[in-house]
Amino acid sequence: MVIVAGVFTMQPEQRDAFLEGHKALMVHSRAEQGCIEYTFSADPLEPGRVVLYERWASQEDLDLHLAGLAGPAAPAVTGPDAASASIVIYDVAGERPLRG
Repeated sequence: MVIVAGVFTMQPEQRDAFLEGHKALMVHSRAEQGCIEYTFSADPLEPGRVVLYERWASQEDLDLHLAGLAGPAAPAVTGPDAASASIVIYDVAGERPLRG
């Protein structure tokens, strides 16, 4: 499993438009092979911050997703650009329930 986590910052008044502009990308990505989770969400404590959280079954699935974002069938992303973005990839060796 691979986890992608990111943080985008922008002016607080731009956040709703940023999130709205990424809905088509979320819908498209969630339908892709190997996508377990794909979400842009508003940080409830910082009004100018959006968090990206993705889970993919494999690196190969993530690679296909990323290649598709550069192709002609990629969904349109609209709205304002983020002032800054930081995205990292985590390779997961295993998982277990928090409680159990």
